[in-house]
Amino acid sequence: MASRNPRDRCVAVLGAGIMGCCLALFLARRGIRVNLFDARDRPMAGASRWNEGKIHLGYLYGADASLATARHLLPGGLRFKALAEQLIEQALDDYVTTSDDMFLIHRDSVVDAARARAYYRAVDELIQHSAGTGDYLCDLRGRTTRELSPGELAAIADPALVTAGFGVPERSVQTHWLADRLCDAVDAEPGIEQRMGERVTAVHRCPRPDKHWEVVTAAGRQGFDCVVNALWEGRLAIDATVGLPRPTEWSARYRLALFARTPQALAVPSAVLGIGPFGDVKNYNGRDFYLSWYPAGLAYTSDGELPGGEDAVPAFDDAAVARATRDGLSAAFGWVDDILAAGAQTRVGGGWVVAQGRGPLSSATSTLHRRDAFGVSRLDTYYSVDTGKYSTAPWLAHSLAQEIAGG
Repeated sequence: MASRNPRDRCVAVLGAGIMGCCLALFLARRGIRVNLFDARDRPMAGASRWNEGKIHLGYLYGADASLATARHLLPGGLRFKALAEQLIEQALDDYVTTSDDMFLIHRDSVVDAARARAYYRAVDELIQHSAGTGDYLCDLRGRTTRELSPGELAAIADPALVTAGFGVPERSVQTHWLADRLCDAVDAEPGIEQRMGERVTAVHRCPRPDKHWEVVTAAGRQGFDCVVNALWEGRLAIDATVGLPRPTEWSARYRLALFARTPQALAVPSAVLGIGPFGDVKNYNGRDFYLSWYPAGLAYTSDGELPGGEDAVPAFDDAAVARATRDGLSAAFGWVDDILAAGAQTRVGGGWVVAQGRGPLSSATSTLHRRDAFGVSRLDTYYSVDTGKYSTAPWLAHSLAQEIAGG
């Protein structure tokens, strides 16, 4: 591929979530023609839109004392802002949480306060010895975890449920806003042909000598020089048609969350309740909020095959999910009721999360407490991408685009 003019090459990117859109843009801006496939009608319609947008530095994975997960997540987190701004040609600053996340240790956490304290200090040290600490969503130079005093903790959470609290310098980006900006960028890029509403069912070796792979949809077959499988749900099934082996351990979950906009600005924190019993509140700008109570938002979970076709989105009751989310979070955070008071506009949405690992997060033995195995699998010019986390997608996409463009 290296000897050919980039404009003579055509790459199929399967999946128009954050990984697929970032990769398509990086490739097209290098002069490579891209066909971007997705079964939905628009890009960025699944989990890439309906998540909290946490730009991970590793603090969440306190059950992985080896720091392997933190080391794997950190490069993507540190480069997220620069790469995302390059793609959308706009600054992120006005769409990022403005204060440290409060990480609160539940009394039933799989990681107790002493272990969490030691882990956060180790992540602090790892960050301060990394390149690019000034390039994160906030300046990390000299920033470390701060343990909350008993009074500060009692002001945030029910001390009967929470044993300790820590302010960590992580931030989150407003995913709906960024999803719209990435859609705008894809729409404006002439080198990307959007193949929305086309579900890819298989990829095979191409019988034509001038192409390597053949992408199969209900509309027919088309040859490509290179295929990148950036799907989340359905990725492993397509890999199987190529002959790539599955991971030895994996699971699929359909996760829902509540998004709220309040009539007036509220001075409430961004808080994470973990690790095991899990809840999350993100305050983006005082009026726009993300709220998740893990048991309430888990619409589907499986260690086996995903539902397909018309059944790809599990049925759920918006009102029931919203009530259960509110009840779960307000038991720990009384101020959640202020967010969801009269006049608040609320929406429930979600998407698939597929990960190497399995088991409930409330169990210390769950292998989902580690995320250090994601990345790219290769078979000639077929690439399968386990994105890992939302925060690592632009970094992975940039690296893979350089590899493909360079042959």
